[in-house]
Amino acid sequence: MLMNNNNQKLKTLYLLKVLMEKTDEEHPMTVNDLIDELDRFGISAERKSVYSDVELLKTFGVDIVCDKTRTNNYYVASRDFELPELKLLVDAVQASRFITHKKSNELIKKIEKLTSVHEAKELHRHVIVNDRVKTMNESIYYNVDAIHNAIQQNRMVQFKYFDYTVDKRLKFRRNGEVYCVSPYALTWADENYYLIAYHERYKDISHFRVDRMSEIMVSENMRPIISEFENFNVADYSKRVFSMFSGESEKVDVEFNNSLINVVIDRFGKDVHIHSKTEECFRITVEVATTDAFFGWLLMFGDKARIVAPFHLIGSMKAYLQNVLHMYSLD
Repeated sequence: MLMNNNNQKLKTLYLLKVLMEKTDEEHPMTVNDLIDELDRFGISAERKSVYSDVELLKTFGVDIVCDKTRTNNYYVASRDFELPELKLLVDAVQASRFITHKKSNELIKKIEKLTSVHEAKELHRHVIVNDRVKTMNESIYYNVDAIHNAIQQNRMVQFKYFDYTVDKRLKFRRNGEVYCVSPYALTWADENYYLIAYHERYKDISHFRVDRMSEIMVSENMRPIISEFENFNVADYSKRVFSMFSGESEKVDVEFNNSLINVVIDRFGKDVHIHSKTEECFRITVEVATTDAFFGWLLMFGDKARIVAPFHLIGSMKAYLQNVLHMYSLD
């Protein structure tokens, strides 16, 4: 416990702490309540001094309302974040696959401190039903921060890259070789964070799942200037590399049933080129990485989506379907 004279100097700050943590519109506090709370911190206060400190806090910019009934009831009326906004933040944290359960809980507890203890209970109940699959890589939270720092400092990034075995164990690629790449950006796609970077090995842009990166370090080496990629467009790259699977990209014409217009706009954006519209279907022209991932995505829609051009890609889709059919025809 601090000495009393020091406590008196901190009285206004402790009063702010009590008001922020314990009051809201549904839970105001009387002057006597505030005096009792201050007493818990070893601070004695008179009614007149509490009135004076409240006015001081209001002048400072704290939105304190006095609801005058038989007694003066004080509460903080507005904060940096309203309760619906905090619920959105909590939802985002809880729904993010790349944040582990442990880190999600830590972040949510911090978010709860942005409102009163009473409203914080609503936030806790709001997320308790959610039980999503989360990443197993506890260090991803710090990996993202390290990569941001590397981009800002214009430095290379070093890391090891791994996959999971069928035994759920880590297996480093290239026998644990350290990757050293020039980071361009972090992007979010299909519920995962990806690092987009120039890789000297391939003389080209590559991408890496951040939750599959280990022992990440910001290198002392500065990023080289690659003239070919000085005007590199991250958004265009993300659109071409469909679902973040690498492969040759090309322009493709796809025909969709009209019922799938929302799906198409969600995937390719409102600027997608739509043409050849009829009462039943429409066509789009997009540039994508024409991989099995693309074929698999189209097959989600059954007979409501088909490749129209180029002709050789129609053949690739047929071969893909035949391979799948053959797998199911085996004894």
